[in-house]
Amino acid sequence: MSTFVNGRTPLVPPDILPVPDLIQRPLWSVMIPTYNCLHYLKHTLESVLAQGINPEFMQIEVVDDCSSDGDIKALVEQIGEGRIGFFQQSQNQGSLRNFETCLQRSVGKWIHILHGDDMVVPGFYKEIEKMFLMFPHAGAAFTDFIYIGPDGEEQRREDKLLEEPGIPDNWLGLIATRNRIQPPSIVVKRSVYEDLGSFYGVHYGEDWEMWVRISSRYSIVHSPEYLALYRVHTTNITSDSFLTCQNIKDVKDVINRIQDYLPLKDRGKLRKRAKVHFSKVFAVCANKVYHDSKNRKAALMQVIGALGMSVNRYTMFGFMKILGKILIRYKY
Repeated sequence: MSTFVNGRTPLVPPDILPVPDLIQRPLWSVMIPTYNCLHYLKHTLESVLAQGINPEFMQIEVVDDCSSDGDIKALVEQIGEGRIGFFQQSQNQGSLRNFETCLQRSVGKWIHILHGDDMVVPGFYKEIEKMFLMFPHAGAAFTDFIYIGPDGEEQRREDKLLEEPGIPDNWLGLIATRNRIQPPSIVVKRSVYEDLGSFYGVHYGEDWEMWVRISSRYSIVHSPEYLALYRVHTTNITSDSFLTCQNIKDVKDVINRIQDYLPLKDRGKLRKRAKVHFSKVFAVCANKVYHDSKNRKAALMQVIGALGMSVNRYTMFGFMKILGKILIRYKY
């Protein structure tokens, strides 16, 4: 049996090989996967360089998945002035394989996968280092984060988990019911990826599966400081994943996969809570799909999919809202 679907979707977590002994290793690896995000990449790179960490302590590298929106290498050379490495796939691999390449090419002890449209706030790496020193047994550390729009404007802040840095109570139960982490906010020790493998299985929710997988085996420490910026833009909603309802199929798949990471006695209630949570998320997404993609059928299928996960007042309201808009041909 093949371990990949069309060579792009690993069916099992790909192994991450240890760094060879002869390589001199920095503390950090900031690996920046990119695909058609040239418009945002300048700000991403500048946010890392502004932290002022010397090359002997931090590897910074862009790993491009054959972008077609401009010359990524030229931008990296312009902004980095030799400080930032660059690697481009020989052909488009898809997000999961590109993340895997990021992990394989990393040489630092702590890995930050920073997507090419996200950013970090000054002090992010100092805060992560402080948490790892406070909790040396932790396998990963993450800060709070801010949702920003296409132009960098603040949209909202994630609700606080803690008042002081620490390990949240009942963390595994919480992360198993909703994705409380966005990629720019978390740093994972490379040894953890070497132990558990890379991202796999789905292209929507693959990060959530990873955070639950890590949480089932390692402590994760959290800081309430808002030091990461997660960008939300129309391509998040108008992507093929939302237009085909693949996002819902993938999340259902992840919910099933993560049950093996959870205590047997808790699986039933945590599965139900996860379905309720994501049904509400996708009911809201249906309205965004309606207006952003101007695709009535996709919006209706999105909210029907949400109802299929859980029938509650949020999904019922979302269904009636989309159906009503379609019936009166409400303007986009």
